[in-house]
Amino acid sequence: MTDGPGKFADRPGAADPLAPDTELDALSDILHTVRLRGDRLVRCAPPAPFAIAIPAGLRLLHIAERGELELRVDDRSFTLREGDMALLARGDRHVLGAGTPALAERGLTTADTFRRVGDLADPAAPRWVTGTFEVEEVIADPLLSVLPAVVLIRAGAERDWLTLSLHLLVVEVSDARPGAGVMISRILDLLFIHALRTWSAADDTAPGWLTAALDPAFGPVLTAIHNRPDHPWQVAELAALARLSRSAFTDRFTRLLGQSPGAYVTDRRLEHAAHLLGSTAQPVGRIAGAVGYHSEAAFNRAFHRRYGMPPLRWRKRAH
Repeated sequence: MTDGPGKFADRPGAADPLAPDTELDALSDILHTVRLRGDRLVRCAPPAPFAIAIPAGLRLLHIAERGELELRVDDRSFTLREGDMALLARGDRHVLGAGTPALAERGLTTADTFRRVGDLADPAAPRWVTGTFEVEEVIADPLLSVLPAVVLIRAGAERDWLTLSLHLLVVEVSDARPGAGVMISRILDLLFIHALRTWSAADDTAPGWLTAALDPAFGPVLTAIHNRPDHPWQVAELAALARLSRSAFTDRFTRLLGQSPGAYVTDRRLEHAAHLLGSTAQPVGRIAGAVGYHSEAAFNRAFHRRYGMPPLRWRKRAH
């Protein structure tokens, strides 16, 4: 396994560390706020039959390199063939296996699961890579909950990015050279974003921030909110950005996001504040102003309601 580097999408320092980067779109800003980053990669090829139970809480992806794998989540089953990828961004418990199910139920130990491919004798065994992700869990949980348990991406001619990424990951994990950890982390980041884009283009996507962030009318609205959390946003102003009437905007926004525009603005302000508390040493009062609160006391109350602890305690646990 290789260790991942620091933050996802590290950005150059700005003169004002509290000022959001105005060039970021809503999706980029959300991923930066949840501190998503590719972390570790392992290449597996245990002898069949096997069934590997992955516990809940691990946000990861699997890419089939050779043979067929069966992925089971709750009562659903997915077959991964060569080049297919499964993203489990919510961290659901699942089982990855191959061979006769009745025999496979004995499972494998952790040591069996994570041995290097070169140490495994069976050249015909199914082979795959698993990459994990780190996030700021408290912020990420509600945002990533809009995704299904499994985002399945099939290999194909229109998925050149997936074929190339798998090849690069295999090269880096098989022959680790200087910078391999950063390379692997960045490739995992890219795969995560590609999976989100592919999922959002499907017809059965659920309402949520991701659906709205990639919507032609609402993407600019969310981007504006994210880039200016201190602005006193009014519904009429946001509706104008979406080129909709106030009533049509409010109705569609609530259906897409599952909450009113005002509630979304408040959540975004507090999420950005949580990010600043963990990534800067700026005083709480200044952070409160940077996210639109004129009263530090009001900010402290709102933050406590959202995260179950005051800002200073959040900052201590983040370091």
